Amino acid sequence: MDRFLRVAILLGMAAFSQAALADECTVNIEAGDALSFSTSNIEIPAACANAVINFKHTGNLPAAAMGHNWVLSKTSDLQAIQNDGNVAGAAGGYLKADDSRVLAATKIIGGGESTSVTFATDLLKSGDAFSFFCTVMSHSVVMKGTISLAG
Repeated sequence: MDRFLRVAILLGMAAFSQAALADECTVNIEAGDALSFSTSNIEIPAACANAVINFKHTGNLPAAAMGHNWVLSKTSDLQAIQNDGNVAGAAGGYLKADDSRVLAATKIIGGGESTSVTFATDLLKSGDAFSFFCTVMSHSVVMKGTISLAG
C-alpha cells in the first residue's frame, strides 16, 4: 500500500471517529402532553467536550397549555430553581433571570415544536449529582431525571 493511500485511510478513519463521537455527544429527548420525559437517565460519554440536547415536544397542546423546557443543574439546586421559576412565572419563562445555578436550559416549547441546547461537559465533572427537569408550572415534581458522564 503506498503512503498516500495509507494517509487517506487514516484521515478517513479519523473523520469517521469524530463523526461517531459527535453522534454519541447528542441526546434526543422528548416530552408530550403528559408530564414525562422519554428518559429518566442521560449518560454523556466523558470523551465529549460538549453535549447537545435535542428536545422535541411530541404532544398537541400549545406551550401556554402544556409547555415544557429542559433545564440542567446540580440536583441540590433543583428545588430552589423551581421555586424561583414559579415566582418568574410564564412571563419569565419559569426561570429566574440570569440564574447562575442553571447550567443549561432550553426555551419553553409546545406541541410539535423542537429546540436544542449545547453545554460544555466539564460542568458535569465536579463530582456532584446533576439533574435535568422541566420548570414549567412545577412540572419538575415528576418531570426530572439524572444526567452524568459515562466512562
